[in-house]
Formats: sequence, C-alpha cells, structure tokens
Amino acid sequence: QVRLVESGGGLVQAGDSLRLSCASSGRTFRAMGWFRQAPRAEREFVAAFTWTTANTLYADSVKGRFTISRDDAKNTVYLQMNSLKPEDTAIYYCAADTGRCSVLASTYRYWGQGTQVTVSS
Repeated sequence: QVRLVESGGGLVQAGDSLRLSCASSGRTFRAMGWFRQAPRAEREFVAAFTWTTANTLYADSVKGRFTISRDDAKNTVYLQMNSLKPEDTAIYYCAADTGRCSVLASTYRYWGQGTQVTVSS
C-alpha cells in the first residue's frame, strides 16, 4: 500500500521557519514534490525534485526561501521553509510519482493528506 504522510505544519509568525516532512512507503518514487492550497484558491506548485537526477524545481514565490531535500535512508522528503509570510498560509500536500518531477499537479498520482501551515502577521 502506497502511503505519503506529511508532518511538521503549525502556526508561526511572519519571518519564522518551519520544516515539513513527507515519509513515503509502499513503492519507489522518481519524483516527489510539494503543493499547497489556500482557502478559496487553486492548488499550486511549490517545489519538486527528480530522485534520480537531483533536478529541482521551485515556484518563483518561494525561491530563495524554501528548500526541498531528501533523506534516502528514511524515504523522506523535506521542505525547509524560511522567512515565512502570511501569504504562505495554506494546506501543504506532498505528491509523488514514478516519472520526472513537474510543476503540474496532474503529473502526480500519489498524494498525502496535507498539513496545515498558518503564518500570522
């Protein structure tokens, strides 16, 4: 059974940092990424990488503030979020698939349940 389990969300103040984790199990993925969805908004791409090539992608809105990384031994992907802003408030979802990473949500067949990140001003 494929599982993606996110953790690490919470309530922080603007300028603070958070690290999200996504633990995967059930199969080997080539691409893993993070998306987010704010209230009354579409789900949007945040960051992703291709496991075999280490190619990484970031949304312009998070470049320089967020970093995606992985721990192969733990089958875990992280999203380090620094200098958080109120507009980063959203539910953050981990996504995975066997193809190359992409900014398109439709590329990913497997999704976690999401973790809430709230940034107060």
